[in-house]
Amino acid sequence: MEAAMGLMRRIPPKNSATALSALLSLLPDQSSNLLSQIDQPLEVLCDMDCGKQFLLCEYNRDADSYRSPWSNKYHPPLDDGLYPSPELRKLEIEANDVFAIYRDQYYEGGTSSVYAWEGDNGGFAACFLIKKDGSRTGHGRRGYLQEGSWDAIHVIEVGAEEEGRVHYCLTSTIMLSLTTNTEASGSGTFNLSGSIRRQMNMDLSVEENRLCSMGRMIEEMESKLRYSLDQVYFGKTKEMICTLRPPSEVVQMTMPDT
Repeated sequence: MEAAMGLMRRIPPKNSATALSALLSLLPDQSSNLLSQIDQPLEVLCDMDCGKQFLLCEYNRDADSYRSPWSNKYHPPLDDGLYPSPELRKLEIEANDVFAIYRDQYYEGGTSSVYAWEGDNGGFAACFLIKKDGSRTGHGRRGYLQEGSWDAIHVIEVGAEEEGRVHYCLTSTIMLSLTTNTEASGSGTFNLSGSIRRQMNMDLSVEENRLCSMGRMIEEMESKLRYSLDQVYFGKTKEMICTLRPPSEVVQMTMPDT
């Protein structure tokens, strides 16, 4: 299991579904652990009842159907599917409306979904999902990349009230994949993909609005993850490329006069 997890951390996100399928055939006894611990790029489905798109994941799946956060119906229809309690459903509706605004302001488009379910020991959990297609054929507002996707998965576990405090545990995963093709400039095709996961724990007052508390944690975590991606992926890649193939102006500056 440890070797399988190490392998999946090194697989590009766009190939994770194929790799996971192979691991499930090799380790059938560990299928539940693999499916719960390995995140895959999010898929999009349209809720025909309201004409809105929603994201598919393990947290809104029951058998082979997926529950829409907009209509609260399963697609394809499922008679005995699992549903959140009326209180959690009210929170889920509000969270989807608020998170859609957050997504539009930070990502300039994309698709988002929020799902909530009952937790252990009287608490609950929620999953906040964002998928942004930044390719030229996608629905993004920029579309500079030949291919590009950003998948963000935030899972928050909210504990029961204890002595006026509530424990929040946030686990966030970001999967990034992009491809550029600039044949006109002679640089050719460039691929960059990877994933990063971090966790945050906080104990907050029970008087604070829980949706606001979860939103602040997600916003803070995404800022940290974006900084890490910028420094690790883009920063190190740029450093290596400039070391191996320095720009022409740098070469001319370092060449001695003849």
